[in-house]
Amino acid sequence: MKKSIDLLICTLSFVFLLGACTPHSNQASGNIERKQSFDFDWRFALGEQPNAENSNFDDSGWRQLDLPHDWSIEDKIAPDNPTGNDGGYFPAGIGWYRKSFTIPKEWNGEKIGIYFEGVYMNSEVFINGKSLGVHPYGYTSFDYDLTSFIRFGKENILAVRVDNSLQKNCRWYSGSGIYRHVWLTVNTPVHIAHWGVAITAPAITTDSATVEIKTIVKNETGKQQTIRLVTELMDKNSDRVGSGELSIEMASNSQEEVTQSILVHNPMLWTPDSPELYTANSIIQKDGNEIDKVANKFGIRTINYSAEKGFELNGKTIKLNGGCVHHDNGVLGAAAYDRAEERKVELLKDAGFNAVRTSHNPPSEAFLDACDRLGLLVIDEAFDGWRQAKDPTPHDYSTIFDENWQSDLEAMVLRDRNHPSIVMWSSGNEIMERTSPEAVKTAHMLNSHIRELDPTRPVTSAMCSWNQGWEIFDPLMAEHDICGYNYMMHESESDHKRVPNRVILQTESYPKDAFYNWQMVHNNDYIIGDFVWTAMDYLGESSIGRYYYPWEPEGQHWERNFFPWHGAYCGDIDLNGWRKPISHYRNLLWNDTEKLYLAVREPNPAKGAIKTTMWAVWPTWESWNWPGFENENIDVEVYSKYPIVRLYLNDKLIGEKQTGLEQKYKATFSVPYAPGTLKAVGIDGGKNEVETTVLKTAGEPSQLKLSADRQLLKANGQDLSYVTVEVTDAEGNLVPNAENKLEFSIRGEGVIAGVGNANLKSTEQYVSDQCTVWNGRAQVVVRSPKNPGELVLNVSSPGLEGAEIQIRSN
Repeated sequence: MKKSIDLLICTLSFVFLLGACTPHSNQASGNIERKQSFDFDWRFALGEQPNAENSNFDDSGWRQLDLPHDWSIEDKIAPDNPTGNDGGYFPAGIGWYRKSFTIPKEWNGEKIGIYFEGVYMNSEVFINGKSLGVHPYGYTSFDYDLTSFIRFGKENILAVRVDNSLQKNCRWYSGSGIYRHVWLTVNTPVHIAHWGVAITAPAITTDSATVEIKTIVKNETGKQQTIRLVTELMDKNSDRVGSGELSIEMASNSQEEVTQSILVHNPMLWTPDSPELYTANSIIQKDGNEIDKVANKFGIRTINYSAEKGFELNGKTIKLNGGCVHHDNGVLGAAAYDRAEERKVELLKDAGFNAVRTSHNPPSEAFLDACDRLGLLVIDEAFDGWRQAKDPTPHDYSTIFDENWQSDLEAMVLRDRNHPSIVMWSSGNEIMERTSPEAVKTAHMLNSHIRELDPTRPVTSAMCSWNQGWEIFDPLMAEHDICGYNYMMHESESDHKRVPNRVILQTESYPKDAFYNWQMVHNNDYIIGDFVWTAMDYLGESSIGRYYYPWEPEGQHWERNFFPWHGAYCGDIDLNGWRKPISHYRNLLWNDTEKLYLAVREPNPAKGAIKTTMWAVWPTWESWNWPGFENENIDVEVYSKYPIVRLYLNDKLIGEKQTGLEQKYKATFSVPYAPGTLKAVGIDGGKNEVETTVLKTAGEPSQLKLSADRQLLKANGQDLSYVTVEVTDAEGNLVPNAENKLEFSIRGEGVIAGVGNANLKSTEQYVSDQCTVWNGRAQVVVRSPKNPGELVLNVSSPGLEGAEIQIRSN
């Protein structure tokens, strides 16, 4: 049966930068920001701190810091750290945060709250010595009402105890601490509820869209209230495109959900190529005065899915070229800076992906906002497991599932349901109990609740066999709208014959199977896409995707520890955001933005052969520097969408090969190595040389080259500039085998937030003022100051000409 969904999505505007909140007029106290950044001026101490929740506790000796903060990334990796290979050998433990603040006495009568976007994990929050509660799950957002505990006009102390000591609790790097934003919320007693706006479009045509807006309004007074709810829809030029208003009679201490329908003429539809966004202003008026206002971004689009037509966006079939990502931000660890989350989306889009799976937990709000704004489709995933623990992580979500699944699902769906980028929910991943009848009941329970919260999107989860049979999962798959296959694409054709109405999505795949998976997706309507494991390298799940040399130990990542490997090397994009050759090949298969690419397979050493693990591809580099291999054959790979390619070495033709579909758009040449210039040329159907790419042998390391992705930052204490450091020869060519030691220093405003070289076998710290280059490059991330100013980043290395770069903040 075909399933159809018509959606209009409203993006909650909960990702304000400091000072960017829209103030509302309040009867009691004038203009007050409804949502205010609470990220700055905290105190932090690692380890248990007896009585730290009390107001009179002396924290003067504690460290001062701003959020987001991840204490695990700041310390050294070590083989005896309890997170082990799964957590990247980083430290965990217990940490305390405290913040002093004053609420003006004029705000007495307002509703004061605190909203945490994410704390890893088992956080207990105290206000003035009183416990507000414990939130176990580290990946969902939560809030508390502070009103009855606030000392208006006097000092208040908020304390947060974070307990990440029970290890192992995660199969990848989690980080530790308050790693996402915190917000102080101030509302009138009559206000729009937290996550209280849901918007759909029951009818969308090219001429108009009927926008249905459901708004939950709360009256937290002891009196009956008569109010008006006004909703205005604005386009990207701030022109009003529709509005509606209604009067509401509210009993004392009550809440009402009201529905408005607003017609938008000639709607601009949201797509990955044209991510058109509108703004919805929801306003509560009392006696002609505005007492509450929420401004939300939203987009208009439809989705449909069926075995006959696949996945349709706005009536057009789209194949999902997806990648799985974990939540960490490379050298920054788990710290969810808005710019880091935005950059992650930019990197995925630049690599040719049109979809992402947030494996295996809900992402940050900033990440989803970037997906909306930049145009990236999203599978939003809740959990890695359900009731049964996974072997490496006895303290995982299974220990809290029964008590928390409902509230955590609600936190994900209610927070995220209005993002146009989200096209699917996922309720789990590779559930351990999946062969049992209880798993079917659990899936029905979870998925039914998701559909109650949001009936507009399909629900999936990711399944694999692990040699437990495959047809046995049919009842479990039947509980899902779209069936997620992990590494099981080879079963899809026979499954389609057995269950012809099943819509299949490969939710994880091996990088090495890029061509097979692309071909299967494009040749079969009932397969809607493929999500490679993974789109980006990540910390933790150490050594997955590794290749190894004859002198290194054999084995897959789950068979033993391979310290100092502390991350996963299976990504198309490495830890610093640089694309690997496999990324260019995948993009070439799926898109027309890249047609020719040249790389070199690393040759085997003299004493044996390089070996690869299951998630690995052969180590392949943009390098023609292979000293010691002179006159020995080295394999050169050319990826091409041209029918023919030619390869030249030092202007001598090495050969010509076809690179069509039968050749998987790839040619391999065996070339006797000699230094110089390697050149690949794409040949069109008329035998014309139309595109060229080269690799050139570099000389000895001579100097440093710096390039920043952004040299003008916002002076908000949280903006970032990613600076790439390259070791070059005297002519400016990258030296791809350089391993020089770098030292960093800053003059002026700003700080170094992290450094790294993308080598997941390096034991160097990520929070440091020095780093060794790998494959000729390293990265330093600079964080902006809170006040306008300039900084100069200086990079030096013994024996090399140093370099500086200027970065301004305003």
